[in-house]
Amino acid sequence: MEAAHIHVVRIAEFSWSRLEPSENHFDFDWLERAIDLAARHGIVSVLGTPTAAPPAWLTHKYPDTLRVDETGHRAVHGSRAHGSVTSPRYREFCRRIAGQMALRFGHNPNVVGWQIDNEYGYANMSFDDVTLHLFQEWLKAKYKSLDQLNQHWTTSYWSQTYDDWSEIPLLGEDREAHNPGLRLDWSRFVTDTWADYQQNQIDVIRQHVEPRQFITGNFMGFFSGFDHYVMSRPLTFASWDDYVGSGHVDPAGNGLTHDLTRGFKRENFWVIETQPGAVNWADVNNFLNRGEVRAMAWQAIGHGADEVGYWQWRSALNGQEEYHGTLVGPDGTPVPLYEEIKTIGSEFAKVESSLRGTTPVSEVAFLNSYDSRWAIDFQRHTTKYDQIALLKDYYRNLRPLSQSIDVISPDAPLQQYKLVVAPDLNVIPEDLAQHLLEYVRNGGQLVLGPRSGMKDEFNALLPQRQPGFLADALGGRVEQYYALEKDFPVSGEWGEGEVTIWAEQLKNSAPDAEVLLRYGKSNGWLDGQPAVLTRKYGKGRITYIGAILDEKIMATAAKWMIEESGVTPVFGPVPDGVEVCRRVGSNKRVFILINYTQEQRHVTLPRRMKMLLQGAEGSALDLPPYGVEVLEDNQ
Repeated sequence: MEAAHIHVVRIAEFSWSRLEPSENHFDFDWLERAIDLAARHGIVSVLGTPTAAPPAWLTHKYPDTLRVDETGHRAVHGSRAHGSVTSPRYREFCRRIAGQMALRFGHNPNVVGWQIDNEYGYANMSFDDVTLHLFQEWLKAKYKSLDQLNQHWTTSYWSQTYDDWSEIPLLGEDREAHNPGLRLDWSRFVTDTWADYQQNQIDVIRQHVEPRQFITGNFMGFFSGFDHYVMSRPLTFASWDDYVGSGHVDPAGNGLTHDLTRGFKRENFWVIETQPGAVNWADVNNFLNRGEVRAMAWQAIGHGADEVGYWQWRSALNGQEEYHGTLVGPDGTPVPLYEEIKTIGSEFAKVESSLRGTTPVSEVAFLNSYDSRWAIDFQRHTTKYDQIALLKDYYRNLRPLSQSIDVISPDAPLQQYKLVVAPDLNVIPEDLAQHLLEYVRNGGQLVLGPRSGMKDEFNALLPQRQPGFLADALGGRVEQYYALEKDFPVSGEWGEGEVTIWAEQLKNSAPDAEVLLRYGKSNGWLDGQPAVLTRKYGKGRITYIGAILDEKIMATAAKWMIEESGVTPVFGPVPDGVEVCRRVGSNKRVFILINYTQEQRHVTLPRRMKMLLQGAEGSALDLPPYGVEVLEDNQ
């Protein structure tokens, strides 16, 4: 580890049976020896609370700590994430083990921080009477009266009206048939439940540790089990686990997920786990190409990561992850990937001082709403509608033109951005609409995608029609939406192409609302109708794209957005397959160039710069396959 420039290890997150081998009997001596041994080699430790995998003595003696699935079956011991986060007894055990660890290591100079749980149990809930009661009490606190709940959920439909809080059910096996308002509130309840579970451990840890020790949790990218903005609030910084699975890294998709994680708290983050060549859970557990792991590590840094770690160093000799990739083999000697990790560590050490105190800065923001994502996924109207694929489509076309994008919550401050894009902001209550309109009035460029402004905060249809409270500013609205059986032609200012999967018939009602695209001959209803509307509003502009565009039209649309908003690339043109990342700090600016292709790429720099990895200076460079260079720009 020391030879590979590894400076931090993460340990103990699945070690509850070693830390508390029997009830109230704690053994931390082995863990302290491991921390001390690492420290002798210049390595600090992050401690994971072991609450994702309770020990057998606990679940056997107290079966109420095990969660119950939707069919009523209680989990059995032997996997992980089988504890019930709504069980008062389980929470008390979790708080106790976290507190005991904090008492022992809260002042250890070689412990720098804490990770709560592990991937937060995939947001699994227990469908038992305890959870049912908590959900009903949560709803009571929110709505105050059943009349309010019945009104907002329109429960008179299908005779769902509730006369007593105890009548409200959980989402069970028939969750697809549940009321949309109940389903959205259930997802919010799940978020609040896991946030409270997390806070239960944060509170006891903070009681006993030094302020310098951070607290984080490892998220899973675009996982939608809970609202990550809510979960991130009490954390020192956000972290995530970067896995490709089958195939190879998609630079746009992976970069988008880094930007998403950076946006949870709008600051730098950690990549606590990165795929070490291969995993053991994908359909095909292929190995990443030579150099690909290095490219992934540098992409993380380029998008704002301050740490890159790997799962795992060395596999256990038995257990479910025997086949998962490692850096050393079961005999403790290096596997071939180790040399690539060693190169990464050496390069990080070489440029660390230049990167310290820097972060990405963007002129473009994407709005990511968990309410909207949940609302659409509950009622996709076509199985082909994929929100993440749509988001990636916008990102894949806009990121190379702007060379930096933030992914943020819709209620975040927007004034710093020249362009704000919301590919499918389905839920836009009035206060959010006013927030967006203020941004546009003050000179911002807002681009909305299909299905925007359809719902209010209760997952109920807005009577104003899409885009709801933004329709007057747009000078138009959606007359009808269509799930498409086949692609239809469009043409206009953005050229000619096709729309796919989803299309909306727009109507412009203001004389200064411009039609940028119209549908060609299609289903009769869409023929000749507007597909894209745009209108100046205040000092800015609002644009509505009412369909999923093909690759050709999307590329033209992205170019139009960039030019209309005055966004400029942070570096300048680069060859296809090369990504530019920028990190900015006080009186310094650093660029990271990454070649994701398996061919050499020649890059002309906008001016002479220091090439930190090569130890040279120049105005051009050649990047080999999966090559990387870090440039210090003093201008």
